[in-house]
Amino acid sequence: MKVAVIYNKMEIQDSDVINIFGKLTKERYDPKIVEIVATALEKGGHNVRIIEGNMQIIDELQNFMPRVVSGELPGMVFNMAYGIQGQSRYTHIPALLEMIGIPYVGSNPAGHAVALDKVMSKMVFLQHNLPTPAFWLSSGVDEDFKYIRFPAIVKPKMEAVSFGLRVVHREEELRDAVQEIIREFQQQALVEEFIPGREFGVGLLGNGLSLETLPIVEIDFGEDPNGYQSLDDKMNHPRKKICPASITPEVSDNLRTLARKAFESLGLSDFARVDFRMDAQNNLYILEINSMASLNLTGSYVQAAKVSGLDFSDLVNRILEVAAIRYFGETVAVGEKKSPATRKKAEPLPVNVRRYLRSHLPAFVNTLEKMVTINSFVHNIESVNIMGNLVSHEFLEMGFLRKVYPQVDVGDILYFTNHSDKRNDILLLGHLDTAYDYQNFVPFHEEHGKIIGSGVAESKGGLVIILAALRALHFARTLKNIRCGVLLTSDDTIGGPFSQKLIEEIALKSNHVVGTKYCDQAGGIVTSCAGLEEYHIMIANFKKPGKGSASDLISSVCQKAIELRKLSRPKEGITVSISSLSAQKNPGRVSDHATIIITVSYMDKKRIIKLDKQVRAIAEKGANNKMQAQVRVGMRRLPVSATEASLEFFEKVKLLAKRLEVRINKAHREASSDTCYVPPEVPVLGGFGPIGGNRLSPHEFIVRDSLIDRSALLALVIHDSQT
Repeated sequence: MKVAVIYNKMEIQDSDVINIFGKLTKERYDPKIVEIVATALEKGGHNVRIIEGNMQIIDELQNFMPRVVSGELPGMVFNMAYGIQGQSRYTHIPALLEMIGIPYVGSNPAGHAVALDKVMSKMVFLQHNLPTPAFWLSSGVDEDFKYIRFPAIVKPKMEAVSFGLRVVHREEELRDAVQEIIREFQQQALVEEFIPGREFGVGLLGNGLSLETLPIVEIDFGEDPNGYQSLDDKMNHPRKKICPASITPEVSDNLRTLARKAFESLGLSDFARVDFRMDAQNNLYILEINSMASLNLTGSYVQAAKVSGLDFSDLVNRILEVAAIRYFGETVAVGEKKSPATRKKAEPLPVNVRRYLRSHLPAFVNTLEKMVTINSFVHNIESVNIMGNLVSHEFLEMGFLRKVYPQVDVGDILYFTNHSDKRNDILLLGHLDTAYDYQNFVPFHEEHGKIIGSGVAESKGGLVIILAALRALHFARTLKNIRCGVLLTSDDTIGGPFSQKLIEEIALKSNHVVGTKYCDQAGGIVTSCAGLEEYHIMIANFKKPGKGSASDLISSVCQKAIELRKLSRPKEGITVSISSLSAQKNPGRVSDHATIIITVSYMDKKRIIKLDKQVRAIAEKGANNKMQAQVRVGMRRLPVSATEASLEFFEKVKLLAKRLEVRINKAHREASSDTCYVPPEVPVLGGFGPIGGNRLSPHEFIVRDSLIDRSALLALVIHDSQT
């Protein structure tokens, strides 16, 4: 199942919201816990993506979630977002998910709204004859407090985690506490009778008749009946927790019964935690119910689950399971349950691979950052070779052999194999160079789940995909059974003039070839590419004294550009675009000069011969003793057609993608790559890199979590290539 884990960052940025509205939420999950939850879900066999709960969330979900209306299996959201700002913050993500039609873990907006509002929840408890301490609602310090019994607890009406909580013993302290809450939290203050005694937490998991209570947790206050948990206790000095609590069976039964009734009275779903106080006479009082029980590793909910026999991974997957059953029923839940006896058996390769990739994602992102930091501009030979050394270290660690093909005009070409046979089961293509020189280099940075930086989509993201996929197979101990080759070129940016013959030679000795440039948002696997011809047209005039005025070069050049653009024939698969036009008029006898660079995209090799003649005719039109033109062909790429062998290869990849719940489709790309040099009899596919876009621009990016999806897909393709 596809599962999106939604969370809020520790710090809010301007790009997360349009405007600041009301009080900013202080409650957040540590990103490390979010990663642990995602890893647990991956271990459960799910396809997981972590998404920030900000105003970009709909686009992120739209790109990731399956289309049930189109027949795909449903996906779900594991919501860990407490909201960014304003009131009823727990309701924001669930309400949005209901609007766009995505099932989610946890209670609905109405349940969250009442549970977060401590006054409303107490009123509901009283309506259902559930015991709760006496309480008062204060809107200001000028109110009459003569009816309040001390000691009392003062807290914000709609907060959690003990934010703003104070115990007061006199009216003067009460007024100070109320004034501080109204000022800091911009909401009314709840004043509640303080119950001396013991404090318990009861975790709930499930729904309806299947609702179960976890072992009861007691907060250890020692012998102090006036003890309570402050914000500092929870954040910096957590109180010891006793689980299972040392209580009589009668008290235990009462706690469980009251917890279930409180859960049901508010209409909550899937999981929650109810907090109680018990006085010296064993009378129980419901303090509050947390409809988003904390999954922090030291929290009482997680500790209770552990005592019940659920480790953290089991708990997270169990929460997802009860939500899936609520939405879809038993048969469409999350797959086969594993008993403790079978849990330790070897996991299927997709699960094993995903679990490894998720747990090592930070390391792969760190490797990508190192790669982007190296400005491997194609003509910066030294830096390209530094990139090669960085990557070589990774391959050599996995037992690959390296062969270096030294180059003079560009960086060295590298070829790695994990075998000594003459043939590869699969050949992976990538490249070390980029098109970014020092003037337009963009450093590595992350924004809203995207990684931005020079070359992340065109080359470096693909290199990390290769390394991650091979690392995952190495971890699963299956890589040694596959004859794998990896060819990393250093001249892709200029069309591959130095690597062309080597690619042809090695591809002929490979059963399958895969290119690792980025893919589009739809997960396009490239089955065909247009060819490319780049023309540099240089024009100059000659100024001779006494021979009349020089030709109007700039007007002539602009007219030529218009004529060249008109050569496009979309119906015939030919596109002519002006990549660059520069012209300069000089004083005196210095010649005026201009340069036009055009890019021609095409599929039919025969048509390009005719078009070549047309380009040259337009460029040389009007040339005489006053004006000359020169045409030079720059980068050249051959078109790649979708052969029968490649389409058959795609169908195999499609089946593997379905196992992983990774969305792919057939894609045609206007920009060709090294795959164009693979002989037509060899099955070849491109676009196995991460999801990305804005190539060759300052905004070139990849989607961070797609590193997992695409690495997992490539790992299975590599593994399947041996059959």
